[in-house]
Amino acid sequence: MRHSLPIAPQFYVTAPQPCPYLADRMERKLFTALQGDGVEQLNNSLSQQGFRRSQNVVYRPSCTDCAACMSARINVAKFKPSKSQRRTLKRNSKLIRRATSPWATEDQFELFRRYLDTRHADGGMADMDVFEYAAMIEETPVRSRVVEYLNQDTQKLTAVSLTDVLEDGLSMVYSFYEPTLEQNSLGTFMILDHVEIAREANFPYIYLGYWVPGSPKMAYKAKFSGLEIYRDGDWQPMDDPETLAAEQHERACAPIAEQVANIQLPASHRSQR
Repeated sequence: MRHSLPIAPQFYVTAPQPCPYLADRMERKLFTALQGDGVEQLNNSLSQQGFRRSQNVVYRPSCTDCAACMSARINVAKFKPSKSQRRTLKRNSKLIRRATSPWATEDQFELFRRYLDTRHADGGMADMDVFEYAAMIEETPVRSRVVEYLNQDTQKLTAVSLTDVLEDGLSMVYSFYEPTLEQNSLGTFMILDHVEIAREANFPYIYLGYWVPGSPKMAYKAKFSGLEIYRDGDWQPMDDPETLAAEQHERACAPIAEQVANIQLPASHRSQR
């Protein structure tokens, strides 16, 4: 019987391109593929170091003259909903949750297209077709779920979150919702509901992707109590968003070789590095 050994991940850097969050900035990403044995452990380890998954790739911002993008997560034990967030829960009390395997459906894609056309018509995903959408949902080498929210009266699909199940929490990979229900704050609602899912499952964290101070698109993440950001190689409570914005916008990421050298890999991959 032949046994395959975990392959040490190789890290690469994307070419600079216009930043989608901050005007007049260029972004660059450090990334590696999720492949071979031990992908769950690798994804867990890299997620805990500020990486995000997209299909079979995990990435982290690595810009030459800016360090504004910081991975964010909610410490569930320290989270308390604000008055506004409690109102959001009440407004969406008729939504029922349905968690399924990562399988794309026509209803999901129709909602996804309405969401993009209304909210992100000029974004990088604006031209995605049904096949690309299916790949986003279904091409996952790790434990993933599609969390759907339906109106209990009409059974109409109202919101969707593609969510990874990590060893220490839930990672909300991508979420979208009915754009005509803007007053319902459905994006906030899905995060609040994932906090409840995490509590039920005894998970300590909800990973939210990147918080970018100075970006209106990302401002909502700072409104969640118990928020932590990955900075200087560690998770830290986010205290003062204004101070962080000033510091991070004028700060470059470390050189690529230094970043890669400081990445902690699972033991099975570390021995092959």
